[in-house]
Amino acid sequence: MGEPELTLIASLRPAALDARRGIVRLHPEAFTALALRAGDPVRLTGRRVTAGIAAEAEPGTGAGLLHADDLTLGNLGVRDGGQVTVSPAPVTAARRVLLSGPAQIVAVVSPEMLRLALLGKVVTAGDDVSLLPQDVLPDASTRTLVEAARRSLSTRVGYAWTSTLLRVVDADPDPGALVTMDTLVGWEHGPETRGETDAGRAATAVSDGPRRSAGGRTTVGGGWRADADEETGTEVWTGSEVHQEHVPSVDELPGLRSQAEELTELLDLGFHHGEVLGRLGTTVALGVLVAGPAGSGKSALVRAVAAQVGARVHQLWAPEVAALSNSSGAARLRAVTAEVVAGGPAVLLVSDVEALAPVDSPGPVATVFRQCLAEVVRAGSAVVCTTGRPEAVDPTLRAPDLLSLRIDVPLPDAALRREQLTVLTRPVPLAEDVRLDEVAGRTPGFVAADLAALVREAGVRAALRQKSVENPTVAMADFTAALEVVRPTTMAASTLELARVTLDDVGDLVEVKQTLTESVLWPLTYPDTFARLGVQPPRGVLLYGPPGCGKTYLVTALAGSGRANVLSVKGAELLSKWVGESERAVRELFRRAREAAPTLVFLDEVDALAPVRGQASDGGTTDRVVAALLTEMDGVESLRNVVVIGATNRPDLIDPALLRPGRLERLVYVPPPDAEARAAILRAAARNVPLAEDVDLPALGAELDGFSAADCAALVREAALAAMRESLTAATVTAEHVAAARTRVRPSLDPAQVAWLAAYAEQRT
Repeated sequence: MGEPELTLIASLRPAALDARRGIVRLHPEAFTALALRAGDPVRLTGRRVTAGIAAEAEPGTGAGLLHADDLTLGNLGVRDGGQVTVSPAPVTAARRVLLSGPAQIVAVVSPEMLRLALLGKVVTAGDDVSLLPQDVLPDASTRTLVEAARRSLSTRVGYAWTSTLLRVVDADPDPGALVTMDTLVGWEHGPETRGETDAGRAATAVSDGPRRSAGGRTTVGGGWRADADEETGTEVWTGSEVHQEHVPSVDELPGLRSQAEELTELLDLGFHHGEVLGRLGTTVALGVLVAGPAGSGKSALVRAVAAQVGARVHQLWAPEVAALSNSSGAARLRAVTAEVVAGGPAVLLVSDVEALAPVDSPGPVATVFRQCLAEVVRAGSAVVCTTGRPEAVDPTLRAPDLLSLRIDVPLPDAALRREQLTVLTRPVPLAEDVRLDEVAGRTPGFVAADLAALVREAGVRAALRQKSVENPTVAMADFTAALEVVRPTTMAASTLELARVTLDDVGDLVEVKQTLTESVLWPLTYPDTFARLGVQPPRGVLLYGPPGCGKTYLVTALAGSGRANVLSVKGAELLSKWVGESERAVRELFRRAREAAPTLVFLDEVDALAPVRGQASDGGTTDRVVAALLTEMDGVESLRNVVVIGATNRPDLIDPALLRPGRLERLVYVPPPDAEARAAILRAAARNVPLAEDVDLPALGAELDGFSAADCAALVREAALAAMRESLTAATVTAEHVAAARTRVRPSLDPAQVAWLAAYAEQRT
């Protein structure tokens, strides 16, 4: 008896959670009929045969539908609404997978990183796959590795890594093989991963791609090298990756010249002037930790300096070694160490070192890693480790005989972004209307990789506009369009979806808007003026007022008015039942804010996050969170170009220490709207609503006593719906529709609460 199968209707699923991750969603009845469990592979047959990972669809979806993304439908060769036959597929681990892709991706993405990006996906020869990790149904044992791969891909490829598509050239077995950590994954005519049992020792390999011979040594794409074995005649692939890609010069790294000079002096002294150190009776330890945001150019800095001092660079990706077993990882580290110290000036570049030497519970491989670093440094070679999260690195690595020097790569300010854009656009024909100063001003939080992605996206937009133009150029409109889709890497986890509103869209609240402009926008927009006048800008602002009076909307408008990144969290989102996790979440929030500066940090419902200490019955969790907030806002590490805004309707519940100068020092009362303000809010809410002439907004505003700003906006929305209920072809909203809406929308303001808040505001003035 054959395997059960169902014929379903393909439905394009736009959800970002599944997009391009090889996930298909089925109704629970389909799971029962096919004897499947969530996470099982399934065989899919349309015009082509492919495979995917099955997950359950949301309740309420049709039982006869198969929800899939555009990539899966393309691999099937069917459109939305086409028929797809689904059947269970055996769970078969892939032995070998070869892929092809754009040259710029092949050059910077190692086979190990590629394997982690494909981990948990089911691939078929001829399919297109993305680099987006399959993290919908992750394996708990590989979750950390997949997260490390995500960060590294963002660092090396930039924003384009989320949209890059690769072609599966060969898969064994085929079709429908599951990629695991034992799968050999590689580039067509290029390098491949090695099996875990072979890690750390030489492994034979056969490659039929083009090669460059150099005296018994063969170099293939991606920088891996093969040495000819004199006895057997086979080619033996050695352990570490030696970069052959374009090596930038220091002049191509604006904003990193002081860091490059510091690193150059150290390496030049250690490699070429050892006799001077000997005469002085001293030595130099060539161990360096380079810390900075992802994509800021840390690895490019090391390669540029190494080329300048004439040193070889051996790059080791820490998550790759961390993915191996303890014995294999240790063997791999010792093999790389032996290769680095073999001869001549050499630099061991370890990327994302926190994966191999974490601050929490470092394993046996971390011990071997420290021993290998010490051996490399003692041998006179250099070790440079890079990280985007220095607080996550084992502090024992900073010992005097290991990584004794730390070099920080800062987030570029507007002037440095302007300089970086100048370098990045040198080969780009720019139109006369392009103003790089304006582009630099509109890209807070962007690092070099983000700016490169922005320039690339602008070029794509220009190419789409000028397919038949002989001498195309990139215009300012192309950069503006690119800014709509390219987000800074430092803001990848931002929780606030910014609307296209500014303070001009906020009805009334003139005094409140003026106070917020001075307290929030001026420090972020004109920091030089504050510095010139010797004025310390406000560190934070607390918005308080009745519910529904526009506190959150004001923050959204501030974000639209100022050129700043916005990090938004609900107060309770940072609280965790696990000891230490809430404080860690607070530290991580402010670390991201400092990295993405200028930044506006919005703490909604801040009374839930920072209540008065000593009064909560939660085992001291909120007390520790308040302490962490106070430390971050007014601690040793300055919050430069970061403004914190809190919002609450219970200011009396907030710990008083958070409201003193240097923290949330400006308390701004957002009052309920009066008659004139309600009319202004109604006009703002009805800006795009075709109102009939008989609708008198000033008179209506005077009648809406007890209505909040949210109630006024809801009234306009309900009036438009009343017009639609009457006729779907209605052209205007009349006074009759507004009257019908009045019967449905009731005032929500509590007079007692409004009176108490007004009295509180009087006391604070």
